[in-house]
Amino acid sequence: MTFTAAKVDMAAIRVMPRRPVPAQIRRRRLLYDVANHSLAIVVAIVFIFPLAIVFFTAFMTHQQLGTGHLLPHPWYFGNFSKVIHDIPFMRYLANTIIYAVLATVGVVLSSIPVAYAFSRLQWRGRDATFLLVLATMMLPAQVTSVSLYIVFTRLHWIGTLLPLIVPTFFGDAFTIFLLRQFFLTIPQELSEAARVDGASEWQILTRVVVPLAKPAVAAVALFQFLYAWNDFYNPLLYTGNSANNMTLAVGLTQFTTLARGNAYEIQMAASLMFIVPVIIIFFLAQKVFVEGVTLTGVKG
Repeated sequence: MTFTAAKVDMAAIRVMPRRPVPAQIRRRRLLYDVANHSLAIVVAIVFIFPLAIVFFTAFMTHQQLGTGHLLPHPWYFGNFSKVIHDIPFMRYLANTIIYAVLATVGVVLSSIPVAYAFSRLQWRGRDATFLLVLATMMLPAQVTSVSLYIVFTRLHWIGTLLPLIVPTFFGDAFTIFLLRQFFLTIPQELSEAARVDGASEWQILTRVVVPLAKPAVAAVALFQFLYAWNDFYNPLLYTGNSANNMTLAVGLTQFTTLARGNAYEIQMAASLMFIVPVIIIFFLAQKVFVEGVTLTGVKG
């Protein structure tokens, strides 16, 4: 009976509502949190303010731009339809998706085996070759643009998406570096156990290493997708003369030419339509992305 009564008393204690925190204490905690994170709050405001300007301007009419008001009144949604009708927005969007998706697939598929060879296999000249791969990161893209343009011209690829997609299937130094650092954190005992069971290096890579490295793979995939989505220089160089193969980053510059730089509300609406998909993808993959970046390079 005593034990049963104790159980009832413990259950009653668990369901008892918590005493409300006095307003003065809540206010003091809020002020303490604000003071403790004041620097982070200021930096966040600095980064968010330009995005807020883009967002609110996208819902303004041309007459509201010079009034000095931050918030549109009334809210105008016609700028987005102008973006879709003034330029072939859906075609540019499709080209951008094709470029971003295929470039991401190409970089991931080509970089994983190379990173595995640099991190899990022993072969002569491995470290020197890895340093050579890292050295390519020091070369700006503009240095090799002329030679690559000549090569793509002879292949008759200029004006298509091929110069943007095909090179990604030959690996990326930054992606190889990040994946290698993550692969080094995976215990060698797992690979040795798989070899004892008769697994080949390809089986070890696909069945042991890659499943354990999903956060790192997701992180580098997100990096490459964002780079390809925001890439302006390469699409302008290789597809700038073809209206059918332009990406959004290049196509949206037409508003500046068509409106002579004065249709800011339409430019902001186009910019908002350009960045919203990236923001959605980032927030959906935020957990895996942060985990991959955090664990990369922590060897143990």
